[in-house]
Amino acid sequence: MTVRPGKVIVRDEVEPVRWTVEEGRILLRSADTGGLFSFFELTTPPGGGPPLHLHEGLDETFYVIEGAYDIQLGDRIHEAGPGTLLYGPRGIGHAFRNISDGPSRMLCISTPGGTEAMFEGLAELLGRGTPPDRAAIEALVARHDVTYLGRPGEALTGVRAG
Repeated sequence: MTVRPGKVIVRDEVEPVRWTVEEGRILLRSADTGGLFSFFELTTPPGGGPPLHLHEGLDETFYVIEGAYDIQLGDRIHEAGPGTLLYGPRGIGHAFRNISDGPSRMLCISTPGGTEAMFEGLAELLGRGTPPDRAAIEALVARHDVTYLGRPGEALTGVRAG
């Protein structure tokens, strides 16, 4: 077993990465954890969130720290406020929407690590000041084993969990 050095991260010293309307702070990269996981914070504006999608080789865990989200896992929509944790295993469609009046924030762990490369690639593609190149975005997410099941801005399609 390879012993990795520890690392101390101060959130406000990490430059945010912006893709679409969301932004994230990559707090631990795959390289920091020997590929085991990535750890990041997401900030989502009101009404924002990704389309329904799934990861073939990646599990995600979401922990809401501020605001409120509707989070769809499979065919169920869960209302998630601060202190709510949801686990999205690979192969299960998921999406989320900020349902509060202000920005909402959540912490995310993806296992194995490496999802930060996709977010940084999206930020680069979308930050060029030109209309988004849909084919380039689809190629990027496909390289990261992401399959879109919905379109950006689409309403969540699941049944509200009771």
